[in-house]
Amino acid sequence: HDVVLPGKRRTTYRWELTAQGRELVARADGTSSMYRKRLPKLSDAQREVEFSWWADALPEGGDVSDASASDAAARVLFAFGGDHARLSVRNQMTFELVRTLAGEAPPFATLAYVWDTSAPVGRVVTHPRSDRMRKIVVESGSGGLRQWKRYRRMLGADFRLAFGEAPGPLLAVAVMTDGDNTRSQLTTRYRDISLG
Repeated sequence: HDVVLPGKRRTTYRWELTAQGRELVARADGTSSMYRKRLPKLSDAQREVEFSWWADALPEGGDVSDASASDAAARVLFAFGGDHARLSVRNQMTFELVRTLAGEAPPFATLAYVWDTSAPVGRVVTHPRSDRMRKIVVESGSGGLRQWKRYRRMLGADFRLAFGEAPGPLLAVAVMTDGDNTRSQLTTRYRDISLG
């Protein structure tokens, strides 16, 4: 289901049936929201993940490491549980604020695979507003636009790379196409997201 972010206009997500199968089409027009699927609690995070995406454009000036320009044409996010008592005081206050504004607290940790405009593939980026969200750049620059890109990743190993610790239970998977900071118009297609 669609997850609206506080203070943001909603990216539209809709399913389309194509010759290749079902595709989730995201259209951002200066907007930002996620499309999320909750998973059964205590899902094993030590698994392989696969996903594919296709994007028509990148956000001009987008930079996932900069809070004021952190737009990305394509992201696949994985939410993990954990002991919230281990969070720093700053994160606990931030989580409580988000709970008040959005009606639910963020997950203990979120790992995102992103397509950035310029950061090198393999770079791990800590979200500028919360160190409980880390991003791994799996695609960079405009060379792959308007063609399907497929990825296979080891989720547990990537979590350890990004956070330096073992992952907790896997709680949800989401996609996100956002152009709110750069006022971008983006169309991205997602398909074949699977947990091995």
